[in-house]
Amino acid sequence: MQYQYYITDVFTDKPFNGAQIAVLPQADGLSEAQMQLIAREFNLSETVFIFKPNGTDNRSLRIFSPLREIDFGGHPVIAAAHVMAATGAITLEGGNTEITLRQKAGMVKVNIIRKQDQVTMIQFTMKSHPIVDRFVPMEDQIAEMLSMEEKNIEKEKYHTLMVSCGQPYLIVPVKSYQLVRRAKFNFDAWSQSIAPASLAREILLFSAHSDLPVSNFHARLVGPDIGLHEDPPIGSAMPAFTGYLCAHERIKKGTYTFVIDRGTSATRRSVLNVEMDNNASRENEIRIAGPAVMISKGEITIPG
Repeated sequence: MQYQYYITDVFTDKPFNGAQIAVLPQADGLSEAQMQLIAREFNLSETVFIFKPNGTDNRSLRIFSPLREIDFGGHPVIAAAHVMAATGAITLEGGNTEITLRQKAGMVKVNIIRKQDQVTMIQFTMKSHPIVDRFVPMEDQIAEMLSMEEKNIEKEKYHTLMVSCGQPYLIVPVKSYQLVRRAKFNFDAWSQSIAPASLAREILLFSAHSDLPVSNFHARLVGPDIGLHEDPPIGSAMPAFTGYLCAHERIKKGTYTFVIDRGTSATRRSVLNVEMDNNASRENEIRIAGPAVMISKGEITIPG
């Protein structure tokens, strides 16, 4: 059988930037094994499969990396909504159309925003329940696993924390954008620290500085499962990152907005607009928005 697919660049309004996401908008009939094979064939960070409503109006998404199924993905939500809007799979109403998509991690409310008949922004809303652990590797160990000097780790405004919203992240603040870009993951230092015992397989490295004037933060993911020269999408880490920010005492109860970017002008930059409600409790609400650009479409043949 043949299945239509689309390739989108997400969290960018410029082609050949952002994160590449494959979308199969009519995935009914595909088995889990077939979806995994398709994701491996595309070999992108994420491939999202959309299924028709079953008794409700809410479409279901299943998301796969080349290696495994993923319970939550921010980029796939933006990509799926953009493709459905662009192909007429959903009817757009006025300047804002609200839909609900179901992922394995739960329901996600999505707003599709358009101006002059063009979709300009897609925002999704979700609840997060961050679990914060202050038991982290010593700063000299962290510096060694990032191939930098200990003095480059930020210790005043922000602190290193372990935060999980389903998937644990070791979140490490450093003093400059340049340090984020120069960091190199040291597997030997990682394996000899307490980090593996935490089950966190990814470090979200960030700075409160960026080379992009509109950004408040620049971030990058590194870790034992990430290639030395890779710069993976950070959308799935945003629930943990917002929980990280709310764990700092100076972030009082209320609503905050910020812009965070990843990548560089030479390596597919992504720009995420984030709004978070710090409810001073275990539950926060976050809203993540960004544009998307459709790059290509085609058909993939699946043997019967």
